Amino acid sequence: MGNPEVIGKFIPIRDAVLKATGELKYVADMKMPEMLAAKMLLSPHAHARIKSIDIEAAQNLPGVCAVVCSSNVSDLRYNSSIRFFEHELPETEQVFPEVVRHVGDRVAAVAAENEKIAEAALKLIKVEYEILPAVFDMEKALEEDAPPIHEGGNKVGQIFTEAGNVDEAFKHCDRIYEDRYEMPPIHHMEIETHTAIADFDSLGKLTVWTPSQNTFNTRLLLSRIFKLPMNRVRVIRPTIGGAFGGKLEMTIEPVVAALAIQARRPVKLVLDRRESMIATRTRHAAIVIVKTGVKEDGQIVAQDFNVLTNTGAYASSAFNVIGAMSHKIFKIYKILHMRYKGIPVYTNTPVAGAMRGYGSPQVFNAQQAQFARIARDLGMDFVEFQLKNVVDPDGLDQRFKKPLGNPRVKDALLRGAELFGWEKRKKDNRPVEPGWKRGIGMAIGAHGSSLFGAHRDVTALSLKVNEDGTFVLYTGTHDMGNGSVTVQTQMIASVLGIQPEDIECVETDTDLVLWNLGDYASRGVYVQGSAAKKVGESMKAKMAEKASNFLDCTIEEVEFANGSVHVKHDPERKMTLSELVVKTQAVDQEELLASESHSAISGPTAYGVHFAEVLVNEKTGKVKVVDYVAVHDVGRVINRMGIEGQLEGGIEMGLGYALSEEMRFNENGRLINSNLKKYVSTHASEMPKIQVEFIEGFEPTGPYGAKSISECATVPVAPAVMNAVCDAVKKDLHTYPIKL
Repeated sequence: MGNPEVIGKFIPIRDAVLKATGELKYVADMKMPEMLAAKMLLSPHAHARIKSIDIEAAQNLPGVCAVVCSSNVSDLRYNSSIRFFEHELPETEQVFPEVVRHVGDRVAAVAAENEKIAEAALKLIKVEYEILPAVFDMEKALEEDAPPIHEGGNKVGQIFTEAGNVDEAFKHCDRIYEDRYEMPPIHHMEIETHTAIADFDSLGKLTVWTPSQNTFNTRLLLSRIFKLPMNRVRVIRPTIGGAFGGKLEMTIEPVVAALAIQARRPVKLVLDRRESMIATRTRHAAIVIVKTGVKEDGQIVAQDFNVLTNTGAYASSAFNVIGAMSHKIFKIYKILHMRYKGIPVYTNTPVAGAMRGYGSPQVFNAQQAQFARIARDLGMDFVEFQLKNVVDPDGLDQRFKKPLGNPRVKDALLRGAELFGWEKRKKDNRPVEPGWKRGIGMAIGAHGSSLFGAHRDVTALSLKVNEDGTFVLYTGTHDMGNGSVTVQTQMIASVLGIQPEDIECVETDTDLVLWNLGDYASRGVYVQGSAAKKVGESMKAKMAEKASNFLDCTIEEVEFANGSVHVKHDPERKMTLSELVVKTQAVDQEELLASESHSAISGPTAYGVHFAEVLVNEKTGKVKVVDYVAVHDVGRVINRMGIEGQLEGGIEMGLGYALSEEMRFNENGRLINSNLKKYVSTHASEMPKIQVEFIEGFEPTGPYGAKSISECATVPVAPAVMNAVCDAVKKDLHTYPIKL
């Protein structure tokens, strides 16, 4: 029966104490003998051709050990967001391009004995630019006479998907609404800025330490860029100080690699906040035009999405994000006729990439705001409007007529309304300060639990047992502080009748662990957790076979509990796991080792229903979120401490998206709010009272019935706040962050 009491409990993440005491080392903390400091020269222009670059003076500066640029580094074109060997995406990036395409594009880099010398060397590099016309607006970039950022124009491509007959269905609607919603680029604002260390030894092996979300992707790209066999490239992921998608795609790793190869010494590059904001990744800015047809009773008949996303200067994850966005809208409602068209667009702005929600926030920001407007116009309670249209547990994806799994969004909606006191708050006449108005709102969001249906989704794990009955797990999971590896130890412990602390973990080193797709797509619990449960069961089967021989019973009679094995109907016939391992070594001359691969067998959707109460000052535009309730359908809670932290953190991130966060550029494409003082995120003192709860409806394809929470935690936040603000001021708003 295993040890089920470890499932669903409050368990701190494995490295919590080390983080709290400051003992845990991040990449920026790491020091190596003879390590050099690196700095990058970034483009001051939004679009320009490098006519010439003179690095001689920088090379001759005492203390400088390497200078790299387009003239002495591979010009191979690549896409930083590829996931596996034969993955094909538009290859538009180079380590150092000869045409820079945004302010912050890479021009050159220096490695020196210290940062001061490196910075002085950058000033000695002479670059002659030919300024090219630039375009910063998505819609203008698509105009016929727009300056092309890449060959073939500024339209990266198009994603199209539909269900039913949308045009015909609109003819049978009582009312039709069409609205345009706009969202700016925002930055991930991880506490840890982007940093990396590289070393190239005398045997020709490149080793890179990076807080990456995808070490195997980075290994693959570095292998190609520098023409090294993959066994000569090693990528190690130390502790990650926050990522949220911003460290999924390769950014600065080839720069430090190029410097290390030239200098033949370790090189460390640490970006400051401004550099991280302009030279790594952002969330895709979006324009979403949504058209919805309904009946007078609130039934949604048809919906049509037209979406533009700003991928910035390079393709990167343009297709990945807009493609992922296209799927989620078919997962929540019983709308038989739906259509989606999405176009990613090149502009001369910093590169957009993965960010928590991966397209879901943009599309649900628009849909949920318009739905609230429709309900108001129909004179219908918004919760009732939602209940009338959301899917039931036997709901189908309208496109393929396939089951959604076990969606419990209706349960989450009813429970959230109850916890929030929706009916009571609608009639709330409590006085507020002069100039302030009270409003309430809610929204629903969804996100997947794997890459199932998009492309391969595989994780492989290894588990070994020591002579004292403790275990070591070798995992390629990139734990970002959310406790993904802790969850894996819980699942293995439950299978083997031990405690999570009996399992040590070797994490994310491409030379030591088996292949993993990467940590994104909310696949941590659902896919990687399933792999952990599977490798635990594999180890259990091997140990049970040995124990049956030593205890003289059948395999079926062997039970595991409390660090030992015993015969089911004769508990006194037992041996500790330590005794089992030692006897296996002595008698059978064998080591007990299990390795298993697991691929996603489904793609269940996770749902979140959020409620917000706000106070709005119409004169100043100030919005205070004072009360918040979030209920999520997660299949089953594995680690209650971890899942609550995930949800509360996701709410904080979503509040910034709703109210204050945006990257603002001047007429020359230069970011004007490139520090924490000017780029305003939600402070701890501004957080509302939060209640969270979980619907455990059991996902039959998930480990112990679980599916995801991580990205979905952020998705409904901004539209819930938007709808509360619109309720307070009694008008419709269409721009994020919210502006009155």
